[in-house]
Amino acid sequence: DSMEASNYISEHDQKIANKLAYVMAGGDLSEPTLVTEQYLLDLEREAFLSLCTERKTLERIQHMLKTGKPLRN
Repeated sequence: DSMEASNYISEHDQKIANKLAYVMAGGDLSEPTLVTEQYLLDLEREAFLSLCTERKTLERIQHMLKTGKPLRN
């Protein structure tokens, strides 16, 4: 949140970072647990599909496909 408050990243960048952190931390696990690769892939897919409902994500994907460069929105 301090990165966003300092204007180093956008609100949407923060949303993406939070989704990534959720996946990397194993989701809603309350204690250290061994998980399968498929479990992590499922979390990743859920996060990606959730982000794909965001207008800013779609703009970023379209811009990357069109220009080959990232869009900071």
